[in-house]
Parts: sequence; C-alpha cells; structure tokens
Amino acid sequence: MVSLSAIRTSNSLIKSTYPAGLVAVFIGATNGIGEASLKSFAKHTHQPRAYFVGRSQDAGDRIAAECKALNPGGEYIFKKADVSLMRVVDEVCEEIKTKEKSLNILFLSAGVLSMDRSETSEHVHLLASLNYYSRLRFISNLLPLLKQADTLRRAVTVGGGGKEGHLDPTDFPALRVPLPQIRGHLCSLITLGLEAAAATAPDVSFVHDYPGTVLETALWRGRGGPPQSAIETVVPVEESGERHLYLATSAKFPSLVRGNAAVQVGDGDSVALDTRGKLGGGIYSIGLDCESAAPLEMLAEFRAKDMVKAVWQHTQSEFTRIVSMS
Repeated sequence: MVSLSAIRTSNSLIKSTYPAGLVAVFIGATNGIGEASLKSFAKHTHQPRAYFVGRSQDAGDRIAAECKALNPGGEYIFKKADVSLMRVVDEVCEEIKTKEKSLNILFLSAGVLSMDRSETSEHVHLLASLNYYSRLRFISNLLPLLKQADTLRRAVTVGGGGKEGHLDPTDFPALRVPLPQIRGHLCSLITLGLEAAAATAPDVSFVHDYPGTVLETALWRGRGGPPQSAIETVVPVEESGERHLYLATSAKFPSLVRGNAAVQVGDGDSVALDTRGKLGGGIYSIGLDCESAAPLEMLAEFRAKDMVKAVWQHTQSEFTRIVSMS
C-alpha cells in the first residue's frame, strides 16, 4: 500500500517536477471525488489551468472561487453540462479544443448509482453512459490533445479498478445484466476500453482506479448513504483527492513509451504492474491502496477471446449511431 504520507510527499514535489501551466480537464467535479481532486491539483501546481464540468452552476462558481483562493495564479474554468449525452460531450470537447493545443491530465469521475435501467434521450443506459460511454467519448475526443503535451500525459478514470468481473458480450450496455453483476461487467468494460484506447497512444498513460467508499459524495447522499454491504474501506474525501492527484502525476504509472516527466517514485515504492502483469505497460487497474489490482487471469481470458476488439467495435458503433441521431 502506498501510504498517505508517501502520497503527500509525492504531491509536494509536483511544483518542482513540472513546469508552470499544466492543463487539466476534470469531468464530474462539482462534488465529492472530482471536486477534491481538482482542489488538490490547484493546491499543488504552479499557474495551472483547469477546466471542470458538472451540472450545477452554483457549485461551479463556488468551487472556482475556492480554487482561486487556494492558488490565485491559476485559471479555473467551469462548464455546466450533462455529460450523460454524447452530443454534449462532443460540445464540451470542441470548446476545449478551440482554446487548448495540448492537455496534461484528463480526470473522469462523473457517475450515477441508479440501477433502474433508465435510458438517456440518446437511448443509452444511464448508468453505463456515465460510467463508460461518456468517459470513452471524452478520451477519444481529447486524446489528440493529450498526445501533444510536452510533459505529463495521463487519463485517470475513477471506477472499479480491480473489481472487473464477468462480461456479457451479448449485452455490453448492461440492459439485461443481473444487478449483482453490473459492477463487474462495467468495470471490465472500462478496463478493456482503456486497453483499446491505449493501443493507439503509447505515450499516454491510463489509470482505472477504485477509490474505496467515499461517503462525502452526492452519489451517496442522494441515496441516504450506502448500504452496509457496499461499504468496504471508508476514505475521507480530502484524502481521496490527494490519492487521485498522485495517480495523475506519479512516475509509478508511466506510459508505455516513457518519454514524459513525472514525479519520481519514492523510497520503498516501485513502478506499477499493468493490466498484463508487466512493469510500466501504460494501462493500469489500481485498487484503493494505489497498487496494481488487476485480475490478470480474467483479463487474459478476455483478450484470448478478442474482447478488447469486440468492446471497441461496439463502442465505436454506439458513437456512430448516436451521432447519426443529431
């Protein structure tokens, strides 16, 4: 386990490791993990520029002001948007691409706990849309900017690293997957989708992590708190923000082509194993202790069945269908 003290030491080195002006995009950052991670980024970087997206203008205005107080030299740009819709994702990405030529961090934590199989207006399962399709759309759209960065190039998606499970290839959108199996199904979908994306960008690193139970989030508050059976290790929201900044900046999680700078791993720490069980392969499934947690045999079985290709073809097919609706 990477201790909180080691994480704080690593984060304290960000300003001396990276140049001023890091650019980051935070999706789902008006509460909980996203908000805490954004504030940690603001606190530990020099003259950063952060775009952050959420559904509440009031929350966005408050968080922008709080980030400005933490680091007056930075820019904090809020965009109100419902990112469960792919057309809205495209609009957000186009706006960012008109303003930026490169991107250092793409941080994805938007989500919903609804299990009622409700669909968006684009006929996508809402749970799957926010946890998978929207995130892969952001990655696909903004990957060219990540590739253009001179230094740090990383995408972090907060979900269920290490919680991958049975994946039903006849129901990728999880419209019929039994409720007890949905988490494992979607976590596998995310990891395989990231593997497909990583194959096109060997100089970008991808992290899929499990944050533990973070109670101070809108997801849990909206349900009156998590059921007892869902609580594993409780992580305070501020600590979660620090841990996620570490995932986004540490050399523990390098890209396959290790040409970009990162905060060097500390004494007693080491480069993480990737989803194939190899050191530093560029795509990581990480547990709440910030260590590799990928179920290697299961993922190997998926690859043997050519599931990475199947997931990617399905994802692109869904994107094509949705775009044709507009």
